[in-house]
Amino acid sequence: MRIGELARRSGVSERSLRYYEAQGLLRAERTPGGQRHYGEWAVDRVIRVQALYAAGLNSKKIAELLPCMQDADGAPSEIATPRLVDELTAERERIDRMILDLLRSRDVLDEVIATATAGVPAPSGSPTPRQH
Repeated sequence: MRIGELARRSGVSERSLRYYEAQGLLRAERTPGGQRHYGEWAVDRVIRVQALYAAGLNSKKIAELLPCMQDADGAPSEIATPRLVDELTAERERIDRMILDLLRSRDVLDEVIATATAGVPAPSGSPTPRQH
């Protein structure tokens, strides 16, 4: 598939796909005319890259991690190192801490909303704050 099709199917801009290629996160075959061509595997690769960016990893860490991820056939990675596993475990722990911090912040905000709205009639048609 061409870059436009990959962008459409993955929901990622063509510019981002070119950046991923420059960072070694994605590879394309080139046609004789120089156009990029991607296999079906590229959609899953781009989605994985996006998820790893969303988790807070940088492109260097993602490039190191991608070859260690299972292939579509479920085959295990043969290149993961104990150091990489330690680094990824530390990243996961960082994300867990961020989640806990966000949950605490949401709880505080819920309390503030509840206090601020106590006794104040809600405008008609507006939803009430979500309770957790």
